[in-house]
Amino acid sequence: MRTLRVALAQINSTVGDLRGNTARIVRAIDAARSQGADLVAFPEMALPGYPVEDLVLKPQFVRDNLEYLREIITHTSGITAVVGFIDSKEDAYNAAAVIHNGVLVDVYHKIYLPNYGVFDEDRYFQAGERCPVYVINGVNIGVNICEDIWYSTGPAYIQAAANAEVIVNINASPYHINKIRFREKMLSTRAADNGVILLYTNMVGGQDELVFDGASMVFDQDGILLARGAQFEEDLVVMDINLEGVFRSHLHDPRRRKEQLVQVETLSTPRIEVSTMNVAGGIKPSIEKKGLTPLKERVEEVYSALVVGTRDYIHKTGFSKVLIGLSGGIDSSLVATIAADALGPENVMGVGMPSRYSSEGSVIDARILAENLGLQFMVLPIEGPHAAFLEALEAPFEGTEQNVAEENVQSRIRGTMIMALSNKFGWLVLPTGNKSEMAVGYATIYGDMAGGFAVIKDVPKTLVYELAKFRNTLGERPVIPQSVLEKAPSAELRPNQKDVDSLPPYEELDPILLAYVEEDRSYEEMLSMGFKEEIVKRIIDMVDRNEYKRRQAPVGIKITTRAFGRDRRLPIVNKYKSY
Repeated sequence: MRTLRVALAQINSTVGDLRGNTARIVRAIDAARSQGADLVAFPEMALPGYPVEDLVLKPQFVRDNLEYLREIITHTSGITAVVGFIDSKEDAYNAAAVIHNGVLVDVYHKIYLPNYGVFDEDRYFQAGERCPVYVINGVNIGVNICEDIWYSTGPAYIQAAANAEVIVNINASPYHINKIRFREKMLSTRAADNGVILLYTNMVGGQDELVFDGASMVFDQDGILLARGAQFEEDLVVMDINLEGVFRSHLHDPRRRKEQLVQVETLSTPRIEVSTMNVAGGIKPSIEKKGLTPLKERVEEVYSALVVGTRDYIHKTGFSKVLIGLSGGIDSSLVATIAADALGPENVMGVGMPSRYSSEGSVIDARILAENLGLQFMVLPIEGPHAAFLEALEAPFEGTEQNVAEENVQSRIRGTMIMALSNKFGWLVLPTGNKSEMAVGYATIYGDMAGGFAVIKDVPKTLVYELAKFRNTLGERPVIPQSVLEKAPSAELRPNQKDVDSLPPYEELDPILLAYVEEDRSYEEMLSMGFKEEIVKRIIDMVDRNEYKRRQAPVGIKITTRAFGRDRRLPIVNKYKSY
C-alpha cells in the first residue's frame, strides 16, 4: 500500500516577527518529524506574516526574510517542508519554499494574486508562471498557494493533468461569518474534480483587523473530508493518506486521460513548465488517529473570532492592559466581556463616567458587570467638567436651541478622560461602537469613538445581543446582567433619550444596512425587498454622509463579508445618490 504521512501546521504568525515566526516554524517541523511525517506544510507567508503590506517595499525586510528561510532550511533533516515566504528575484513573489533534508529543492510562486476585498497583492507581487510537480516517496505532489485553488482550471487542474496525486495548498485565508462552510464546499469540489487528495493548511490568529480561523483540512480524491484542524487556535494535523484510492479513481475515470491530452498543449506554452523533482522519505512511527474537529456554530464562531482578534492585537502590539468606558449598556458590556475572556479580567480596567442624564440603573449595571467579570472598576462623574464646558460655551451658544452639540460635549468629555487615563497608565482604550452605529454615524467623533482598537466595529447591533446571550450560557452563571439585555438602548445624553428617537429599530435598520453596505443593493432593489421608501432614503443618506467619521475611526475586527475600512472604501467627497 502506498501511503504518505502528512502534517498541516497551522501557526499564529506575527507580521514582521521574523525571529519569532521562524521559532514557531522550527518547533512545528520538530513536532511533525517526531511523529514520522514525510511532509509538513505551513501557511502562506508563515515566515514574514500576512498581510505584510508595504513591508514588501522595504528591500532589507525581504533580505532578512530570506536569511531566516536559510535558517529554517537547516532544521529540515529527514523531512520535507513547504513554507510560505517572500521570494526575491527580479521582483517580489508570494512564494512557497519546498525544502527537503536541509536543501531548498524548489520555490513555487503564487500565480493568482487577489486584488479585491481586503487583498492588495497586485500592489506588491509579481505573478508566478510555473506549476511544478514534485515526487516525494514516490508520490506526485503539486504545491500552490491560497487563491490558486479557487480557480477550477488553475494550477491544481494543471498539476493534476501532469499526474499529481496530492495537491498541497497553503493559505492565509481571513475569517468572516460562514466562510469556512463555503471554503469546505469549494475545496471538496476541487479535490473531486481533479481526482486528487487535497491538503489545505491555513493560518490562525489575529493581525490588525483580520482574524485567521485555521481549520486546516484534508480531502480525499472523492471530495470527502478526512481531517479538520481546530478553529481559532494553533494545531498540528498529522495523518496517513492512502494513495491507492487515487490510483483506482484514475483507472475508473477515462475522462482524465482525454483531459491530459488537451492539457499537453497548454503545458507546452511559455507560461507553464512542469518539472519533476525527487526527494526521499523517512521512517514512520505509529500515530494516534484524530477525528474531525467539529465546527463551531455561527454565534460561537463569531465570539471566538472576536476573542482571538482582541487577544492578538493587544499582545502583538505590546500592550498588556486595556481600558473600557462602562456605560451599563449592551455594547460596553459585550466589549468588556470579550476583553476579559481574551486577556484575563486582571488586565481589563472599567470606568464609569455618569452625567446628569445617566440613570441610576446604568451605573448599577456597570458595577454588577465588573463584579461578575472580576474587573477593576472606578467611577469618575463628569458633572464638574460638563458644567464648566456649558458655561464656557454659554456666550457663543446664546440664542440657540439645545441640540446634539450640547449632547456631544458629554461624550467628548468622556473621550478626554478615558484617553487621559490611557496616557497616564499605558492602558489601550477599547471603544464600544458597533457596526450599525458606525454605519449611520450614530457616534461622536473625538468622543465615544476615541480609542485604539474597536472590538465590535464590524458587529451589527442585533448580533451584539446574540453574542451577549450566547456568552451568558457559558460558565457557571451569566455575566452580563439581564437588565442590560432588556433595557432599551440609549446614549443617555439628554432626558429619557432612546436610540429609536434617532434611528429605526435595529431589527429594521440592520437588514437595510446589510443590503446597502455589504451587498451593494440599489435603492430600487431595497424597495423590492419590502423596505419602506422613506426609511431607505434616510439610511442611505446617513451612511453616505458619515464616511468621514468612519475614515477616522480606530481599526477593528472584521467578521462580516464587507467591513468598513479594508473592505468597503468609498470617497469621502462623493455626490453620487442612488435614488
